Amino acid sequence: MENLFLKAPVKQAYFKLALPVVLGMITTMIYNLADTVFVAKTGDPKMVAGVTIGAPLFTFLLAIADIFGLGGSSVVSRLLGEKNAHLTKRVTSFCLYCSIITGILLTVFLLAFERPILMMLGAKAGTYADAANFYRVLSVGAVFVIFSIVPQNLIRTEGLATHAMIAAITGTVIAIILDSIFLFVFKWGTTGVALANVIGYAFTDIVLLVMIFRYARYVSLNPRLTKINLHTITEVIAIGIPGSITNFALTFGMALLNSSLAFYGADMVAAMGIVQKVYSVLILVIVGFAFGAQPLIGFTYGAKEWSRLHQILRFDFLVQIVYSVVVGGILIIFAKPIISLFMRQPVIVNAASEMLLATIITTPLVGLILVYTTVFQSIGNAFGAFLMSISRQGVIYWVVLEILRHLAGYTGIIWAQAISDIITCLLGYFLYRLTFNWQKKK
Repeated sequence: MENLFLKAPVKQAYFKLALPVVLGMITTMIYNLADTVFVAKTGDPKMVAGVTIGAPLFTFLLAIADIFGLGGSSVVSRLLGEKNAHLTKRVTSFCLYCSIITGILLTVFLLAFERPILMMLGAKAGTYADAANFYRVLSVGAVFVIFSIVPQNLIRTEGLATHAMIAAITGTVIAIILDSIFLFVFKWGTTGVALANVIGYAFTDIVLLVMIFRYARYVSLNPRLTKINLHTITEVIAIGIPGSITNFALTFGMALLNSSLAFYGADMVAAMGIVQKVYSVLILVIVGFAFGAQPLIGFTYGAKEWSRLHQILRFDFLVQIVYSVVVGGILIIFAKPIISLFMRQPVIVNAASEMLLATIITTPLVGLILVYTTVFQSIGNAFGAFLMSISRQGVIYWVVLEILRHLAGYTGIIWAQAISDIITCLLGYFLYRLTFNWQKKK
């Protein structure tokens, strides 16, 4: 493990850890696209809107998982760099069992407050039934979704990125197969879509448990090791909460956007749902590179190899920018043909094409934002991680959206994210420069 993290060439170590995460993200992206195509082929805009309205619940569950997944992996990667194996095992056990307990408690909460939550997410009379069917099944399966994220993050910290990828791909492939069966054979609508997702996550969980038993040296499932001291718990939570807030902000941003667009009709909500799926072609790979490099950053920081850390971060920035420009440009050029693959109604195609341009134009900046965020998480900079987490689709986005919605109406709504990205990237750069003085560290 030390050979990979500290001695292998930077490009080799980076891609060996990041590419499996990227491939896992691409598989998720394929499922998201297939899922949208399957639902869109029903020809029912209300069903598309129902899944779109229910989608932020996924992000919410991922946000909860990140408290223990990102927080735990950040602490563990630094502990491994410091060669503290005993505490590493205790931290992993604590995070795994906390995720299970949290998932069970969330199921009870989500089912108890279904109606107010769905109304907050943008459900209206015409879309409530489809959104509720999706929401209920996903709520029941919350524990499977949450648990799957935590061991994926933890086993990557000891270089088992390929094993995490295999688990993720297995569940995603099963979900794709079941999605088509539940929709077109059994005619279960949004209930079938959610059920396929939950079963897919359950299979991912099973494969991850097998990987831990067979290959992991530092990730422990021993419940007797769950007890850790308050200082270590605070470290996990201090980084996990900002990571979680990032996804909470994403949920908040999606809900806010859907509610704002709902004023313009179900077609506009459906158009944005398609745009978000197409955008995932770009953003999931960017996220994969950013979070795939996180264990490498944390380990190198823990080992205090400053020159190598500087090289890793420079290469990380370069990969993000090049990928964003190339793939983002292709998606913008072929926007209408791509949108037409999902739904052919002219109103939706034209609206979604404009939305896609507004969404993708600042993606290179999003790549930089993600690198800044993962750096702060990896090195245990809770303050920097927190500020980044509440910015892009949180406080900054809300302020920008409210201002532009009143000034420019529909156009302001769809361009609010781009303005938010610019402001957040400037904030990230400022915090990054404050955090690192490379000449001094060298």
